[in-house]
Amino acid sequence: MSESRPMPEFEQLTVTERQELIGQLWDSIPESDEDLPIPEWHKEELERRLAEADAAPEAGISWE
Repeated sequence: MSESRPMPEFEQLTVTERQELIGQLWDSIPESDEDLPIPEWHKEELERRLAEADAAPEAGISWE
């Protein structure tokens, strides 16, 4: 975080104010994957799961 702000007392905010705060937080998240670091172990786990699915496609459950 680049800027430190005091945390609001969430219980004192109206529902509308909390919804607006959620929107501001969501909008502050970068849209580019390049801006979001992905841990190496996440990539390794994804590769492991893809290899497992490719090795035994019949083990999966269809969407239908």
